[in-house]
Amino acid sequence: MRLLPEVQKYSRWAALSAALLVAGPVAAQVPGMDLEPAAVRPPTDGSPLSMARYFARRGEWLKAEAMFEELPNDVQQAPNVLPEYLRVLVELKKYKDAEKLAKKALRRNPNEPTLAVALGSVYAASGDTATASKQYSQVLARLTPEQVVPVATEFQQRELPRWVQRTYLRGRELAKNDAEYSPQLVQLYTRTGNTAGLLSETLRLVDQDEQQLPFVRNMLQNSLRTDQDFDTLEKLLLTRAQQQPDRAGYAELLLWLYLQRRDFTGALVQARALDRRQRTEGSRVMDVAAVAQRNKDYDAAIEGYQYVSREYRSGQFGQLAQQRVILAREEQVRNTFPVDKAKLQALVVDYQQLLTDYGRTAQTAETIRNLALLYAFQLDDKQQGMKLLQEVIDLPRADATLVDEAKIALGDIYLLRAEPWEATLLYSQVEKSHKDSPLGYEAKLRNARLSYFAGDFKLAQSHLDILKLATSREIANDAMQLSLLIGDNTAMDTAGVALRDYAAAELLVFQNKLPEAQKALDALLLKYPGHALTDESWYLKAQLQRRMGDYAGAVATLQRITENPKYDILSDDALYLTAQIEEENRQDRVAAQELYTKLLIKYPGSIYVADARKHVRKLRGDAVPQ
Repeated sequence: MRLLPEVQKYSRWAALSAALLVAGPVAAQVPGMDLEPAAVRPPTDGSPLSMARYFARRGEWLKAEAMFEELPNDVQQAPNVLPEYLRVLVELKKYKDAEKLAKKALRRNPNEPTLAVALGSVYAASGDTATASKQYSQVLARLTPEQVVPVATEFQQRELPRWVQRTYLRGRELAKNDAEYSPQLVQLYTRTGNTAGLLSETLRLVDQDEQQLPFVRNMLQNSLRTDQDFDTLEKLLLTRAQQQPDRAGYAELLLWLYLQRRDFTGALVQARALDRRQRTEGSRVMDVAAVAQRNKDYDAAIEGYQYVSREYRSGQFGQLAQQRVILAREEQVRNTFPVDKAKLQALVVDYQQLLTDYGRTAQTAETIRNLALLYAFQLDDKQQGMKLLQEVIDLPRADATLVDEAKIALGDIYLLRAEPWEATLLYSQVEKSHKDSPLGYEAKLRNARLSYFAGDFKLAQSHLDILKLATSREIANDAMQLSLLIGDNTAMDTAGVALRDYAAAELLVFQNKLPEAQKALDALLLKYPGHALTDESWYLKAQLQRRMGDYAGAVATLQRITENPKYDILSDDALYLTAQIEEENRQDRVAAQELYTKLLIKYPGSIYVADARKHVRKLRGDAVPQ
């Protein structure tokens, strides 16, 4: 029987479809055979184009070619069909057929440059790279401003980054604007790992439009990986800043760079320059000093606060800077072991002088509170500390948050005095008045620790389960750590006998009874040999030994952790603490550098990596820009 013309035209498709229909049920009957994923199931509409695409997705190139051949010429050459058809022909190595098809499409649409790119890709696939390059060059030579983005996108889809770059640079020539297409080039260089191109382009972008700084910082954050990358950027920025000192963008990027590297001395230089240029009365310096203080670079923090209190004494940050100078000094003294009591007494004099200068008002309430904490926790004068905290609580018009912070501190002192009921009463007051806020969570964490110290692990865990969902990451992390400690050490020993002894030792540490705490830890290690708390106990003991000035003993204790693969969880913590002791306490720069380097190599994913890298640079004498 002779078929009608329209039926004959699609007879090959019908035969293939019939074959599929026959094969389908058979495949389904094979035991254990999965059904085809939706992406490669036969199309329901049964059209030739759908079938062609279906076969192409399956890699059945001959069947796909047969389907594409059945399509009308205008459909074959349509922008959304031609690339797929060309790919099928290239996969079948029918390069002449592909070339012929691409040229047909190009003659039909001579002003469509993406077709010319497609033709070039056919030459490239056939191995004729010279002709392909010539074809791509012709595309760029005929490029118009409107065609830049479509052509660059076409090259991008074909994974030809060198030609993407050339397209945008040609577009820049046509626009007669050196910053045209900078964002696109920055993204291209980021994707391809072209650091040199990225740095050059980001600086060009900042030079043209400083509003692009957030975008530039984000791109650099995602792209710079090595010290060499940061060094290169630093040199470029310093050169630009010297050549164009009136441009704030370079100072902003230098400030960002130094903060990334935790080079707070360099960051202060740029912050001072920005404050002068922008007339912000020390605001930028205060920000950098605060970051330095949080990162325990007390020298840089003190330098920054002193600068503001000296240069902007009557400004809006003058008084605050004077308060923070003393607070930073106090933190430095408290974290330099053994703690120098004479320096603590000198800080008391500084606090009292500040209160004499500015009076005991709501504006100086924070200073009064800090002085109270110094008395109670460092000078063991709990009575004076409590008196000062009560003064803060009773101050008229004092900030409500600061008052509740004073209540938490007062609760801590009651805990120091072994009066847990008074402590929990104050913590609970703050929990209630600051529900679902960071300060309220802090009070709840205090109550959880109080229950932990008392050995009531079930009650502590009920508090911690709520705190693990806290919005404050720091509080949530603290809650998670304590929760894990309790969970890990009560899973097998539900009574938590060893954990009670460990919690009692931690309470002694909180009460600043360090010798007693060390004796308690030694007793625990002797009583429960090989217990899961062994590494925790050694780590805490090493911290106590350091605080009491027994540096050799601290290093020896930490080696029990670092040299035993059984204690891998705390190994990076122990190694970092050992390096700190060698650098800061034993003044052995060589040993410290070796330990920091070892940490970088052995624990590349550690939270201490950034800090360790900074210490290595400092110890090997890398120049710090001034």
